[in-house]
Amino acid sequence: MATAKTWAREWRVILEFFAGFAATIFVHQPVVWIFHAMGISPRTPYDMTPVPPFGIPAVISLAFWGGIWGIIMIPAISRIRSEALWWIAAILFGAIFPTLVAALVIAPLKHVSMPRTPAMALFGLTVNGAWGLGTAIIFRLTARQK
Repeated sequence: MATAKTWAREWRVILEFFAGFAATIFVHQPVVWIFHAMGISPRTPYDMTPVPPFGIPAVISLAFWGGIWGIIMIPAISRIRSEALWWIAAILFGAIFPTLVAALVIAPLKHVSMPRTPAMALFGLTVNGAWGLGTAIIFRLTARQK
């Protein structure tokens, strides 16, 4: 039988996942749209192209992985006690880690060449930094932390 403490941790993981998933849909993708509208990125938001192996829309796959990143990011920054530094850490974590993994791990696995331009670097850092901030905001709102 699970203790209250165990359920509290499990609920926290669910909220971390939800925050990362929701931030992908409601923060990351609108920033992708802004970059696309400005002509900086050819990538369009809310890509509904089916992706293997299950044929789910690309944006849902991306949001799922945003949820996984949320489970990683929130505990990673949770030891920071300074309120301002906590928010900065959320932005920096989002900007740096998912961007590096996308460029150095995911792209080679998918045999996709990554454009190595300052505009694309700015794109990756900005959309993922926005995701980090969005995840932090949504987590704080849903977890009701101070």
